[in-house]
Amino acid sequence: MKSSDADILIVPGWSGSGPDHWQTRWEARLKTARRVEQEDWYKPTRDGWASRIVAAVRASTRPVILVAHSAGVSAVAHAAEHLKPGEVAGAFLVAPASERAKRAIPGMGEDFIPHRREKLPFPSVLIASATDPYCSPDEARALAQAWGSEFVDAGDGGHLNSESGHGPWPDGLLRFAGFLKSLSAVPQKVIQ
Repeated sequence: MKSSDADILIVPGWSGSGPDHWQTRWEARLKTARRVEQEDWYKPTRDGWASRIVAAVRASTRPVILVAHSAGVSAVAHAAEHLKPGEVAGAFLVAPASERAKRAIPGMGEDFIPHRREKLPFPSVLIASATDPYCSPDEARALAQAWGSEFVDAGDGGHLNSESGHGPWPDGLLRFAGFLKSLSAVPQKVIQ
């Protein structure tokens, strides 16, 4: 699959990924990308954020690829239980937030983390850093296993955001292109 064959939904985490964040840069660079806007970027709620993702998926006209970061990864996992088979072609999940994030970030609702631990109904890759202050490597691996995601160890990368030196993140874009190629059998969009 090529990026032009899909609706790429960018799902930022807490605070919405600023102008230097790789998600914002990818959104500007990839023609078919658009951001899933949340009502409040500083107070994530499971149902609120998940429903915005589900609505964006259902408004799409091509196969959907979700590109989530941090708390956006949690939101994708919560949204998954409301999505029908075939509505999402794949998810590119980066730097999940965990119990560490809930303690460190003000406004992380009690219902948002812990994560849903069921297998995701679409192919996914989870990329995590060994030095992420918001998720331990062990928890990231456990999430990947629970979700049925391919796990990628990003080494010493911090939270994989602009603050950790991942503004444009060209390595991530190459890995994203590889993920798209791996989606050989693209599910057809479910007509409601």
